[in-house]
Amino acid sequence: MPTINHFINGGIVEGQSGRFGDVFNPATGEKSADVALANAAEIDQVIVSAETAFEEWAATPPVRRARVMFKFKELVEKHGDDLARLVTAEHGKTFSDAQGSVARGLEVVEFACGIPHLLKGEYSDSVGTGVDSWSLRQPLGICAGVTPFNFPAMVPMWMFPVAIAAGNCFILKPSEKDPSCGIRMAELMTEAGLPDGVFNVINGDAEAVNALLTDPRISAISFVGSTAVAEHVYTTGAAHGKRVQALGGAKNHMIVMPDADLDQAADALMGAAFGSAGERCMAVSVAVAVGDAADKLVERLTPRVAALKVGPGNDPESEMGPLVTKAHFDRVKGYIDLGVEEGAKLLVDGRGLSLQGYEGGYYLGGNLFDNVTPDMRIYKEEIFGPVLSVVREDDFDSALKLVNDHEYGNGAAIFTRDGDAAREFSTRATAGMIGVNVPIPVPMAFHSFGGWKRSLFGGHHMHGPEGVQFFTKMKTVTSRWPDGIRKGAEYVMPVMK
Repeated sequence: MPTINHFINGGIVEGQSGRFGDVFNPATGEKSADVALANAAEIDQVIVSAETAFEEWAATPPVRRARVMFKFKELVEKHGDDLARLVTAEHGKTFSDAQGSVARGLEVVEFACGIPHLLKGEYSDSVGTGVDSWSLRQPLGICAGVTPFNFPAMVPMWMFPVAIAAGNCFILKPSEKDPSCGIRMAELMTEAGLPDGVFNVINGDAEAVNALLTDPRISAISFVGSTAVAEHVYTTGAAHGKRVQALGGAKNHMIVMPDADLDQAADALMGAAFGSAGERCMAVSVAVAVGDAADKLVERLTPRVAALKVGPGNDPESEMGPLVTKAHFDRVKGYIDLGVEEGAKLLVDGRGLSLQGYEGGYYLGGNLFDNVTPDMRIYKEEIFGPVLSVVREDDFDSALKLVNDHEYGNGAAIFTRDGDAAREFSTRATAGMIGVNVPIPVPMAFHSFGGWKRSLFGGHHMHGPEGVQFFTKMKTVTSRWPDGIRKGAEYVMPVMK
């Protein structure tokens, strides 16, 4: 059985803790590898490696850092399908979906290639007589990222390219459920010319995460995962003096107005609810059907959900792969059971699916609930699986109230031909990312990704301009050169004249 170890100071380092986790192939349910789980001593080792590398890397001209990123971009393009295969093998999503996730991560690498421009400050000539002032952005030091199982290539690439291009060292702690992608990306960064110790990958569980959160040598933590853990990461990291951006859970709504193109809306819901088996923080899990759109929308969705092609991710015919682990499979199935108990109408039941030759895999078919109400747990809580709930509302204001009353505010969408409704929704919806006839409004890399309410803890969204701000600190310099005339000590507040 192969062992997935750590990547420290430019090479693979065997785990020393004696603790290991199991990595499975979700398509078959078979164990595929052991993964070393780091202890506090190994976290110290990786931090020391980053500390040693930081001073020289921070002093490296931004244009040279950008050239490393350009080379890494070229290597990801060359080996992108290999990264996608690792995602499929350990996460289970279809190969085409995995390819798409690598491409979305690569967009942030492309953005980071422009770091010389992004680090430019501002200059003011003669703020006073003979006095000039200017600002500049400098790196924080050692940054760490704790990333989720659902996007083992994309989400790390939302963090480390910007952090490293800005002059920081970065420690990645990927999900122990699918750790191989992180190791491979570190190898490619080294091949791109990144100095040893600038990018390290440490595998582990809560022990490793808590060591990163509390160590005073770590300046910033980026996190994506569940809301409960995001809140823990934020409160613990902030209490230990760190910058923290912690992205949590979601319950993304898509309002379908009576004037919408219902075929287009049904297409959008199929992809947004069941792509990646619903294991996306931007998945649409609630369709809010307004007025007489409800029956027509349900009529379109029901046969399509029932006909979803579920299979292993490496089968090009598969539209949806397995869930990531048996524990997560049981959790999602439990929510379907709960929805039935709560009185929602299960129009399509994906439980009990068994694929010949893959009986041990973690497969659920698509699940479609109708007549879901806001008091039900299947409405309130993030399921993170192939479950779509239809809530019926009479009018736009009632539908918008659902979006705004929910504790999560990651993304929200509206499908309509009415420009006034679209504008009102865009303005008034309390979510960080809004789609108008776009079901999954993930911003491009030159904008920033993040939610509102309990979908985000911390003041900065991820990647884009806010990513640059998060991974740098501002310094303002005020300068005057001696003119040979001594004026003596001044004991009043300095005023520029």
